[in-house]
Amino acid sequence: MRRVTMILSMFALVTALALPSWAQVKELPKTTVTISGTIETIDQTKRAMNIKTADGKIVAVNVPESVKRFSELKVGDKLKATYNNNVIVRMKPPGEPAVDTADTTTTQGQTQGVTAMVRRMTASISDIDKSASAITFVGPNGWKYSRRVVDPAVFDQVKVGDRVDITWNTDLSVSVE
Repeated sequence: MRRVTMILSMFALVTALALPSWAQVKELPKTTVTISGTIETIDQTKRAMNIKTADGKIVAVNVPESVKRFSELKVGDKLKATYNNNVIVRMKPPGEPAVDTADTTTTQGQTQGVTAMVRRMTASISDIDKSASAITFVGPNGWKYSRRVVDPAVFDQVKVGDRVDITWNTDLSVSVE
């Protein structure tokens, strides 16, 4: 019985210590963009193309090196691309080492392909603009990122100079129709 009481006490202590850190992780709203249309122009050397959508708009697309079958695309091909971006921000405890990693995976079929990337980095808050409801971060190699903040309570929890870990989960799905 004494052992069970000790185990339950330890579980309660670990849970109590973990709860504050849970509150310091914030998942931002997921962003999804879909482009459907016909390839109007392709520049193989610059890995760029223009896609004309159904409403007549022209969308410029830069194609990353990870897209292996880019050379097979031609003017007139119809394609659909869906881009999903999910961002998670975590307050960085003092003294914890910085992170800066990127992992990419690609799968390809005959008429479609999916590329997924997970990017993790430590950044510092360089600006807080409550009137615009935005926070600006600065990370490795002078990288700068501003994001609109949906929950105004976040502004009471952070200050300029705070360090955060930012994790992006991004996937791009392209299919030729």
